[in-house]
Amino acid sequence: MTDAPVDADQRRAVRPVICYPVADLPAPDMSAYAAALENAELADAVLVPPRDAAAVRVPAGSFLRITCPKGPQVGDLNLFNATDLSERFYSGKTRALHGTHVTRGDRLWSNFPTLRPMATIVEDSLEWYGIDDFGGGVHDVIGTRCDPYTHQLLSGGQYHYCCHSNLTRALADATSMSLAEAEPFIHDVLNVFMCTGFTRDTGQYFMKASPVRAGDAITFLAEIDLLAVLSACPGGDCGAEHSSDVARCYPLGIEVLTGTPPDGWVSPQPNGYDRSHGR
Repeated sequence: MTDAPVDADQRRAVRPVICYPVADLPAPDMSAYAAALENAELADAVLVPPRDAAAVRVPAGSFLRITCPKGPQVGDLNLFNATDLSERFYSGKTRALHGTHVTRGDRLWSNFPTLRPMATIVEDSLEWYGIDDFGGGVHDVIGTRCDPYTHQLLSGGQYHYCCHSNLTRALADATSMSLAEAEPFIHDVLNVFMCTGFTRDTGQYFMKASPVRAGDAITFLAEIDLLAVLSACPGGDCGAEHSSDVARCYPLGIEVLTGTPPDGWVSPQPNGYDRSHGR
């Protein structure tokens, strides 16, 4: 390590600034969203088996609910524009706008060039958790997804039920693509119910046993027509490991609720940037 300069303490003491202040972003009318949810009715329900994934279509203005029906279990969520798979969830920009973990009132944003809200969190039974003494929070947009490539790199083994592979199979089944065609569309996820953070001494990504329990749920308004793909992570509650056939795992539930959209709600248009890029 190099020697610290004489003004090291002064440099460290510089106050940070928020990269992307969101005060001027149009805010969703959460009271209208909540009222619409109260009157919505169940239109579809899927049980996602442990170490597997499933897909559902959610019409714009409807609700997507992910439930924990039986025991502590985390999930990896991919979101796509149901009519154009090139538009998909952008975890990095969602993180930059809302923070490392999301909850009620936060939005899940799509990638460039559309960059618009794909979904808004309307209810979150784990909103109470906040940030714990280790710096951990729930529903993170910092992790990628467990995958067979990193597993092979670190252990030398072949494992086929990582969330990446689960999502690939489910997307292929939902769209009649081959696995090879579907895999490039799989993207960094919302880690639903997962409790994570960064260690303060080394800055490493950590996970800890999720506080989710049977009966917990998170509910989103679909801002555009969505294809939602959810994997029930092979790590169970991710308290010890992921990419595992040993961890105790439970199913996850997916529900689609439909009814009258929120009062005054309009599906957001793609981003208004003209894409001239200076030319």
